[in-house]
Formats: sequence, C-alpha cells, structure tokens
Amino acid sequence: MITFVLIAVTVLVSWQAFEKPKLFERLVLWPPAVDRFHQYDRLVTYGFVHTDWRHVLFNMITLYFFGRSVENIFAQLTGQGMFLLFYLSALVVSILPSYLRHRKDPGYRTLGASGAVEAVLFAFVLFDPWNWIIFFVIPVPAIVFAVAFIGYSYWADKRGGGKYNHNAHLSGAIYGVLFMLLLEPRVFLLFLEKLANPRGPSFFGG
Repeated sequence: MITFVLIAVTVLVSWQAFEKPKLFERLVLWPPAVDRFHQYDRLVTYGFVHTDWRHVLFNMITLYFFGRSVENIFAQLTGQGMFLLFYLSALVVSILPSYLRHRKDPGYRTLGASGAVEAVLFAFVLFDPWNWIIFFVIPVPAIVFAVAFIGYSYWADKRGGGKYNHNAHLSGAIYGVLFMLLLEPRVFLLFLEKLANPRGPSFFGG
C-alpha cells in the first residue's frame, strides 16, 4: 500500500538526514535555495525530513491510522496512484503560503510532513465526521477535532512564534477538504448526511 511506502521512505530519509547534516541541509525548505538556485524539489523533500524522532513518530503514526482508510477511498474512486499525487501535492500546497511569506528570509527553514498528514486527516473527517479520533489519549469526534484544530491553527499562526508551522497545518487541512470535493463533488452531500446522522453507519465500516 502507498501509505506504508510513504511511511517507510519518510522514516528512512529522516533517519539518514539525522546522521548526515549535509543531506539534512539539502532537503529542508530554505526559501533562498528555491528562489535563487531554483531547487524546486525542496518544496517536496522538506516533507521527508523531521526535527527529531518524536516529530517523525507523531506524523507517521497519524498517517498510519488515517492514510490507509483514505487510500482505500481513492482506490474506489480513481485508483491508488491518485492518493500518491494527493499526498505529494499536499506537501507543495501546504507549504506555499509559508514559502511566499518568508521568500526573502535567509534565516527561515521549515520541515516535516505535517501539512500533507493534515490533508489526509481532514479528508478522513470529510468522509466520516463522527468517527472517533484519539487526541493525546482523549477520544473526540472527528468533526469536533476538525473545528478545534482549525481555530487553534489560525490563532497560533497569527500569534507567531513556536517551533511548529501552524500555517502549513492549516493550509494542508483546507487542501485536503478541497481536493476531495473537487475530485468527487458528491462527497459534500455525503458529509452533510453523515453530519446530520451521528448514529448512522460509518463510511469505513465502523
């Protein structure tokens, strides 16, 4: 499955980047490298390197739990190859606002798969809003998490500071929803139907 391949590649590349500083510096998103040296691949490769193992594990565990379900949806709609395109394009789209904001800032660097992982997570929410998500050992309905997450990410991005790219999280979440709606517009009606029927059957068979 593509989800497992993405997890394996991300873990392997992150591990190698931990061991090899030059590789790490070549893969992170450093805006001047894109702007001046046309290293456009950094708009994707930044998503395969992470700050530390905790960063890797958090993103990959989330991708493991939700990526398989979303990949199965893509397999039914268009084929699994589209899921790979969705994930890679989410890396690009989720980081573009941050890149444009810091385009002239030589001191800015960002990395991590969070934007694409949030796109996958919010695609899941769109299909099954009342399914349960475990958030720091606390179970919450997916739609409740989605609303709280959007509000917090917006607030945190405006506040600034911190080591997490909340703008990428927010952009990835929005992209995940928009991509699915453009791919299959009927998903919106399915979402409304499930939202109005919390006790109805889960799209994923739960």
